[in-house]
Amino acid sequence: MGLTRQSGTKEGMADVFNVEKLNGNEAVIALAGNPNTGKSTVFNALTGLHQHTGNWPGKTVTNARGNYRHRDCDFILIDLPGTYSLLASSIEEQVARDFICFGNPDATIVVTDATNLERNLNLVLQVMELTDNVIMCVNLMDEAKRKNIEVDASGLSIELGIPVVTAAAREGTGLCELMDCVYDVAAGKLKPHPKRMKYEEDIEGALKNIMPRLSEYIEDEIKARWIALRLLDGDKTIIDSIKEYMLGTGEILL
Repeated sequence: MGLTRQSGTKEGMADVFNVEKLNGNEAVIALAGNPNTGKSTVFNALTGLHQHTGNWPGKTVTNARGNYRHRDCDFILIDLPGTYSLLASSIEEQVARDFICFGNPDATIVVTDATNLERNLNLVLQVMELTDNVIMCVNLMDEAKRKNIEVDASGLSIELGIPVVTAAAREGTGLCELMDCVYDVAAGKLKPHPKRMKYEEDIEGALKNIMPRLSEYIEDEIKARWIALRLLDGDKTIIDSIKEYMLGTGEILL
């Protein structure tokens, strides 16, 4: 596999994703989650009237973003399409994947449903493979309470290696704790250490062969490993995304 890079600046990526920083100092936060987890409720509760919608550049998928201020700092919150995974089997999954991978958000919140954590953890684990700066928001705690479901947030945090915050966004509970956590992660005061999958020996061997070829173009080792996994999966959409967001008009030869 050979790569040819002609351009791929961070400014260019910002242009592609159309995330405009008004004062240049805002932290960009991605908001991900399965459908029906209350993700939009979290988004609305944090941003209030300071939001707008459009389409992702070149896509027919709705783009919602908003702003909020916390601890005298400004944040841009990007509400990603609701998805069950980042494996790009749909345009919504591709948009969410590309923003987390190539948009370089300062932190990613993954909103989950407290009453259906097993299914939601699939997306959490995938995001954890892609970036360190992950925060799990266990939402709908009010529904869980009604169903006599208890969530051990501290236990989850230890098992996953990332901060876990519980919330009931419809009632406004847990949002201050979530904003505190986001601030600490984005500012580097809290450093998550996500526990990542170790695969069978033949897969790990293949990754060791592929990753050095990616390192010249993808400096982030975590991201390079994740992209190498997608290449092993035969995901051709990741090749298109690398060309679009990192290599400009360069080519990827397999």
